[in-house]
Amino acid sequence: MERLEFIAQRLVKGVVVLLGIVVLNFLLIRLAPGDPATVMAGEAGAGDEVFLQQLRAQFGLDQPLVDQLWAYVRNIVTLDFGFSYRQQRPVVDLLAERLPPTLLLTGTAFLLSLVVGVALGVAAARVVGRWSDSLITVLALFFYATPLFWVGLMGVLLFSVTLGWLPAFGMFTVGVPLAGWALALDVGEHLVLPALTLALFHMAVYARMTRASMLEVRDQDFVRTARAKGIAEGEILRRHVLRNAILPVVTIAGVKAGYLIGGSIVVETVFAWPGIGRLAYEAVLQRDYNVLLGVFLLSSAMVIAVNLATDVVYSLVDPRIELGA
Repeated sequence: MERLEFIAQRLVKGVVVLLGIVVLNFLLIRLAPGDPATVMAGEAGAGDEVFLQQLRAQFGLDQPLVDQLWAYVRNIVTLDFGFSYRQQRPVVDLLAERLPPTLLLTGTAFLLSLVVGVALGVAAARVVGRWSDSLITVLALFFYATPLFWVGLMGVLLFSVTLGWLPAFGMFTVGVPLAGWALALDVGEHLVLPALTLALFHMAVYARMTRASMLEVRDQDFVRTARAKGIAEGEILRRHVLRNAILPVVTIAGVKAGYLIGGSIVVETVFAWPGIGRLAYEAVLQRDYNVLLGVFLLSSAMVIAVNLATDVVYSLVDPRIELGA
């Protein structure tokens, strides 16, 4: 009952925060130079003022900013994200089409980075001071400091261009009719490079965090007591050290899960992955306000949901933590 009350309170706060994000994003985007009417007129080859005024009237861009904001918020409440100026499609349809590839990419990258990062952190903590510990630490620092787009481009040059092991771009092979396991395998091959690129940075963070946390926990009194009782070292590591050391990792994982959406914009652009990150990049170039606002709103909602899930998981991992408002 207490957990349900906590979730309900957080949901109410999340809705309020989301409403504030909607208003802020709308105002910030309107401050950007240029407008959709200018872009569409330029693409149509007709840049006279009369045609521009017609386009602005057609899409409501000639209305006062307050009226535009009120109309947008009113539509958002009814789950109407508007219409794409450039692609001539409802924004909801575009988001529904692009969201599954992004969830596949970010979900795979999150699980890969968390599992491998924690495993590397545990391995480094067990052999602290040895060459393998130094190797893991140096690699973690390297991938933490390396830009995502550079890692992606180097991965394409090595594994796609030079070795020919993996496809370089896209989500599946174009022009080849596939279904069932053949399609799943094809998508999996295209997923390897972008997911690995997106995961490496976060993997380095989890590895360093796990190592530092385990080194801090392993010398505490309750661990020494467990050793004095004759408990096997492997069981001490699993049930006492790792269980307590994983708490900071859970916290940072919840924060980093939200960052994966932002990082996917770069990775999806580099690998031509058809997700909402690439959709946002295209919308910026085309001044497609409604699409951009829809992407921002969806990303913000996902971050709020992940933060709520992190709080609940944190209480499950450590029952000593009490859920509060």
